Amino acid sequence: MLRDYKPDLKKVSKSIANALEEDIGLGDVTGELINTNLSIQAKLICREETILCGTQWFTEAFKQLDPNISINWNKQEGDLISANTELALLKGNARCMVASERTGLNFLQMMSGIAYKTYKYVSSLSRSNTKLLDTRKTLPGLRYEQKYSVLVGGGENHRMGLYDAALVKENHIASAGSIENAVNSLRSNGIQLIEVEVESLHQLDEAINSGANIAMLDNFDDDSLKKATEIAKGKIKLEVSGNIDLSQINKLKKLNIDYISSGDLTKNISATDYSLIFEKID
Repeated sequence: MLRDYKPDLKKVSKSIANALEEDIGLGDVTGELINTNLSIQAKLICREETILCGTQWFTEAFKQLDPNISINWNKQEGDLISANTELALLKGNARCMVASERTGLNFLQMMSGIAYKTYKYVSSLSRSNTKLLDTRKTLPGLRYEQKYSVLVGGGENHRMGLYDAALVKENHIASAGSIENAVNSLRSNGIQLIEVEVESLHQLDEAINSGANIAMLDNFDDDSLKKATEIAKGKIKLEVSGNIDLSQINKLKKLNIDYISSGDLTKNISATDYSLIFEKID
């Protein structure tokens, strides 16, 4: 098991309820063909290597329509899964299972895909002290699920939203008049952890002099990155951001940067290939 996180069950229930309503609406019109008393079983198969993530969402999708359904998992959340592995056996009401299938798989496929991509990034960062962070570049309405998946994959969350951390960007600096003014204003409002996005080495110096905690180096070239690490050493923590993908990780980790943040984890999703194979119960 890579990481064992307990999701917020209220958030899980709400997300699944919204997804089922979106899919079923006023009713499953073809589901009416299925006998209401028919029971079936189904095997959940993973067709490719992945990190198993989203099991609580998958389970909830079936339990909201059939509270008596039986789901027995062979693997746990956060496990590294080999291709063609049987993950779970489901037994329950046929009409309910068919109606829940797509919702359950949608969450499992998306979340496992994010967890696995994160796992690949983190593996590339091995033998370094650099931490991998996600961003706010998430699908609307699914931020909790996507950031949870990053945690399961071994990464860490940046801020959840605009409300839980300060990140001073270009427009904030322009409105405040300077980096120093922006940081001082936030400090006066009781904000302790302040990050400033900088676009040049000059702005990095300003961020250091302002007393900011972290400087985000946005789209710095290789030469500027090396100079920034020399300037910042012992003075401010550094985060590298801006179109970061897996191909750049080996190069970046040699710079001993504190953090790397990448929107690629959550916005460029490759869904894991899962299949639910239905069988009649003899």
